[in-house]
Amino acid sequence: MQKPVYLDYAATTPLDPRVQQAMLRSMEETWANPASRTHVYGWQAEEAVENARNQMADLLKADSREIIFTSGATESNNLAIKGLLESKGFVDSSELKKAHVVSSVIEHKAVIDTLAQLEKRGLSVTWLQPDSQGLISVDQVLNALQDNTVLVSLMWVNNEIGVLNPIEVLAPRLQEKNIVLHVDAAQAVGKLPLDLGAIPVDLLSVSAHKFYGPKGIGALFVRRRPGLSISAQIHGGGHERGMRSGTLATHQIVGLGEAAALAEANLLAESEKILALRTRLLKGIESLPNIYINGSLTQRVAGNLNVSFGGVEGETLLMSLRDLALSTGSACTSVTVEPSYVLKALGLSDELAHSALRISLGRFTTEEEVDFAVNAIRQTVAGLRAAS
Repeated sequence: MQKPVYLDYAATTPLDPRVQQAMLRSMEETWANPASRTHVYGWQAEEAVENARNQMADLLKADSREIIFTSGATESNNLAIKGLLESKGFVDSSELKKAHVVSSVIEHKAVIDTLAQLEKRGLSVTWLQPDSQGLISVDQVLNALQDNTVLVSLMWVNNEIGVLNPIEVLAPRLQEKNIVLHVDAAQAVGKLPLDLGAIPVDLLSVSAHKFYGPKGIGALFVRRRPGLSISAQIHGGGHERGMRSGTLATHQIVGLGEAAALAEANLLAESEKILALRTRLLKGIESLPNIYINGSLTQRVAGNLNVSFGGVEGETLLMSLRDLALSTGSACTSVTVEPSYVLKALGLSDELAHSALRISLGRFTTEEEVDFAVNAIRQTVAGLRAAS
């Protein structure tokens, strides 16, 4: 068993060796520019890219023409939100003031900060508050809609507490009202069965490194339907159906495709295995006094467990668990000493928010590692409480 034991799959997943091998083959065999259509090397690279596009589309049950490659979910979120508003003519401040967007206060910063910047330029945003379990209801969203609402942006799975939003129910309701739905699915793709042929999400953001693919590559699903278009945010060459210019990173795209194919082949069995490991871990620590599970346990992705340990300071606990690699919250906000904005939105006190650990399991987690983590957490928490 390698130490420290890796329990931070929500931050990033290890590159699957099969993905690595596919990428190495691509770097050796399909290294040419996929846009070079005058020779066989370019054709081979283009074929590799389109095969990966098909693999990504198959995982989402989508049309391959609806997959736009990006550098990751952060860029996809920016492209979806800004690109949609611009395509509808909401560009300068005078026009942005005419538009309204609905989102939530516990979205990933890639959505919150993007909308906050647009708010400064005049956009009106309704920020929904979750309940104590971290859940946003369909009625909350529908009641927040206005005559000028053009977009709803909600994540499928929360990156800190792993809870699910009711996207399957919400999407058709918004479709009836002709309001665009954008979903940040970075924490859902490869973990949940997503059928975009049946669920009318309009825009969906993907990041490869969240499901055992390489960093630096992602995708934006853009539904092919009348009235929906996205204005490019990166210009220069008109790649990706004019939505995202730049020479395609063939080997990274191949890695994304291979990761998607592996996820599709093993999704249900892998989810069952990971859920069993999470149940084993929770059973091992739940008898500790004064611990709190943050977020709904029933509406939750299999690999996430967010726990607060009363009477123990989170950073001290984290530093004391030297043989475990995990986090106190989202990796994207780990440089701040402020309590997690997600946990605060659930109503936690600063003390409990500071004492939270995000434990996330994945494909390569073993029972031995879970048992080791249980013993380490129990002993460390007991020791810190006794010392204080």
